[in-house]
Amino acid sequence: MDKLLAQDDVGVNIGEAFKIGSEGIGIKTGYGSIGELLSALLPNVYIIAGLILFFLILLGGYGLLASGSDPEKLKQSSKAVTAALAGFLIIFVSYWIIQIIELITGIDIFKSGF
Repeated sequence: MDKLLAQDDVGVNIGEAFKIGSEGIGIKTGYGSIGELLSALLPNVYIIAGLILFFLILLGGYGLLASGSDPEKLKQSSKAVTAALAGFLIIFVSYWIIQIIELITGIDIFKSGF
């Protein structure tokens, strides 16, 4: 078996065919510093936080609609929506704080090219 599993019939590394930025998928094996790791993780954290916010607001809104005349369920659903919106506010503010830090220091925290 002279070919690797990550190679196609022509013998080209598949990781080189699928580019993220200017490098192939299989090129980067590690991070040189904690800063590089955080720069790679932060955009994904914001995406995950947005998805969690979406589902929490959906569940809270459904709870508000389904609570009927039960004041305890209404109060619990209202707290869930309020907590989701407070979490969104924290994530939103943290994003803009990072943008301000980038502007002041000139350090590219959200690297556009991996």
